[in-house]
Amino acid sequence: MRITDTTYYEAFVRAIGVDLDAFFENIEFSEDQEDLGYRIKASAVYSSNIEGNSVDLNSFMNATLTKEQFKPGKEVREIQDLVQAYEFASTHELTEQNLLRAHQLLSQPLLVKDKRGVYRNDRMGVFDDTGLVYLAIEPEYVGEKMKELFDDLGNLLHRDLSISALFYHAGLLHLKFVHIHPFWDGNGRSARLLEKWFLSTTTNNRAWRIPAEKYYKDHLSDYYASINLGVNYYEPDYSRCLPFFVAAAQGSRGIKVRSATDPSLTKMQFPWTSGGLALGVLCCQRFVLSYALPSGLPAA
Repeated sequence: MRITDTTYYEAFVRAIGVDLDAFFENIEFSEDQEDLGYRIKASAVYSSNIEGNSVDLNSFMNATLTKEQFKPGKEVREIQDLVQAYEFASTHELTEQNLLRAHQLLSQPLLVKDKRGVYRNDRMGVFDDTGLVYLAIEPEYVGEKMKELFDDLGNLLHRDLSISALFYHAGLLHLKFVHIHPFWDGNGRSARLLEKWFLSTTTNNRAWRIPAEKYYKDHLSDYYASINLGVNYYEPDYSRCLPFFVAAAQGSRGIKVRSATDPSLTKMQFPWTSGGLALGVLCCQRFVLSYALPSGLPAA
């Protein structure tokens, strides 16, 4: 599935169950630069926590204020470098070259110098304590697939898309990137940054203030399950990630989603096998959960 695919967009809108465009317009996004700086630091902390970094937001902010590192230096450094990548992204155009530069910044404590900001040329897999859980695309195809991704991204950036459509495609972007797995390390951090970079580019920089990474961290096991869709790049089973997205939507503030068991939702009406629908729903739900639902919001 390519990130421009709209096959499941209408089903995605029905799953969200609210007029996301009206929701977005009712939110008061602060223009305060100090607030933006704090939110970027928070995003970097939570994104690092997802990857196993143990420094919490309070400790990192105090370390920033006092210059005292309460945890091992490498962990604080990881977050500081990721903050630099977010700050770079927030002031630069979203291009393939700039993504490589952002990866160069965030991967300083993760990789040796000649592997930062360049695509991998080795086979890569994702492992857990049971063994290999995912085998990424062969290295000789990484450049080609990333070019295709950014060609499609350029297409999307030149469209006049609704907020709902932007979140739908952001979900596809996140999913496609992690499945390509273009770097030796830092793929998860880069995927979450790329998602937010795309949304911010298309919403006048407002999405930098959305705490997406905290939502993913708070639902960590489900987040990993939602992107672990198959044993390799060529055999994803998108139906496996749906239960979490439905549960997340049903648990959000006043947002209700019809259950998968609702007899009015046949497979033709609601294609549960769509990976784009799935991650798109997650993308929207962590946005909706981040803000109080304005009263009187019209339903979709």
